Amino acid sequence: MLLNAKNLHYRALNEALRKTSDDCTVTECCGQRYIAAGMSAKNITISGTPGNALGAYLNGATITVHGNAQEAVGDTMNAGKIVVHGNIGDAAGYAMRGGKIFVKGNAGYRAGIHMKAYEEKKPLMVIGGTAGSFLGEYQAGGAIVVLGLGAKDNEIVGYFPCTGMHGGKMFLRSDCRNVKFPNQLTARAADKTDLEELNVYVSEYCDLFGYNLHEVLSSPFTVITPDSKSPYKQMYVAN
Repeated sequence: MLLNAKNLHYRALNEALRKTSDDCTVTECCGQRYIAAGMSAKNITISGTPGNALGAYLNGATITVHGNAQEAVGDTMNAGKIVVHGNIGDAAGYAMRGGKIFVKGNAGYRAGIHMKAYEEKKPLMVIGGTAGSFLGEYQAGGAIVVLGLGAKDNEIVGYFPCTGMHGGKMFLRSDCRNVKFPNQLTARAADKTDLEELNVYVSEYCDLFGYNLHEVLSSPFTVITPDSKSPYKQMYVAN
């Protein structure tokens, strides 16, 4: 089904998407919010720039964006996949508890905030460019990968990455010599087991966006994990 979103209100657009059981292509998208919120078992291709909360509460659908996307991509998504052939705004993957987000370009602030995992659900976010400050804030599960492709001087993350992180894992394609991490974390060079895990994540990214897997994985990676189940213990009066 082909939907032209030019001058179409976001409610009308989403109603049309919900009414059809077919895969959909949306053209001339310009800022419409909540596209495909909560949807499952459907492929949606978007040309243009979707607005805030693209794929919020997504429950199994696949969304492909040929362009940039605004804030809160994949907010609280449960399952499915979002692929953005451009950049994304702030707070992508907020409270994400399942599914995958792949971004060819850069992400704004607070990507992966409150990301979590439960039983077999292990969310994944792969950012091909750079990520802004507070990356992985309060991360509780899942995996975040930042590749920094095209980044200058190996500066692939902003200030205060992993603040309050108490679960999950982060992979940064950098030696992170100039990155300051909170005290409750362990930041170390990726070992063979880490690289095997990374291979799975980055293979899918490279297949989606046409990069050479060997070249991407040939650079050093830093792995960040929490080393305490109580990251705020030092703040309590009684321990």
